[in-house]
Amino acid sequence: QLLEAKASLSLAQTQHALQLQQAKAQINNMVPKKQFEQLQNTLREEQCKTQQLQESLQQQAEQACRQLVRTQEEHEQLLQAAVEQAEGLEHSLRNAEAALAERAAQLRDAQAQLSRNKLLIEELRGENRRFAMALQAAELKQNSMEEKNQLLKEQASALKQLIGKITPASLS
Repeated sequence: QLLEAKASLSLAQTQHALQLQQAKAQINNMVPKKQFEQLQNTLREEQCKTQQLQESLQQQAEQACRQLVRTQEEHEQLLQAAVEQAEGLEHSLRNAEAALAERAAQLRDAQAQLSRNKLLIEELRGENRRFAMALQAAELKQNSMEEKNQLLKEQASALKQLIGKITPASLS
């Protein structure tokens, strides 16, 4: 029993020495309390900074999102205005094209009327030349008739004088 007790004691001492060694190793691996508290404070500070950064990033993300929405709305408004302006210009263009087509038709009509007027003027010039020639012929005829009339007047005057001379002689 003594031997067994000695063996048990020896085993217990070995186990105790081993446990003591393990405890010392654990203590050596452990950080001192003051350093641990400093590390805890640093950890809390870093966690606080991280929280603040996350909140700041969240605010920036929300602000960027709002700005993006505003920019998108502005772009949509600009696009809508551009579309409306393009539609207005297209309408104006159609109106201008219609007015231009109408004006072109008027010009074609005017050109046709001008061509007809030129032909009429040519016809009138031809008639005018014929009338001028007829007038010239009539003037020549009138001059000839006036000359004949003058000659007849002279002949009538000569006859009167002759009758005037013959009549007193025949009465006596």
